Amino acid sequence: MSETLNRLWEIIENRRLHPKEGSYTVSLFHKGVGEIAKKVGEEAVEVVVAALHESDDRIVYETADLVYHVMVLLSARGLSWQDVESELRRRFDMRRGESR
Repeated sequence: MSETLNRLWEIIENRRLHPKEGSYTVSLFHKGVGEIAKKVGEEAVEVVVAALHESDDRIVYETADLVYHVMVLLSARGLSWQDVESELRRRFDMRRGESR
C-alpha cells in the first residue's frame, strides 16, 4: 500500500479506536455500517457522474472520496485494506496461472 493510503488507514483506525470529538470519520462510525455503505454508494455515483460529465480533476477528487469512504466501511466491518490487497493479489495470481 502506498504511504498515503497507509497513513489514511492509520488515521481511520485511530479514530475508530480512539474517537475524537468533531471528527467526520467518528461521526460515520457512530452512524453505523448501513449509513457508511450508503455513503459509499453515493460516492460511487459521484465518480460515475464525474467520469461522464466533468473534468479529470473532478474524477480524481470524487475517486479520493470514494476510496476514503470504502476504507471507513472496511474498518467498521473489522476488515482491512490488506484484505482487499490480498484479494487483488489472489486474482492477479489466478490470471497469471491462466496465461501459462
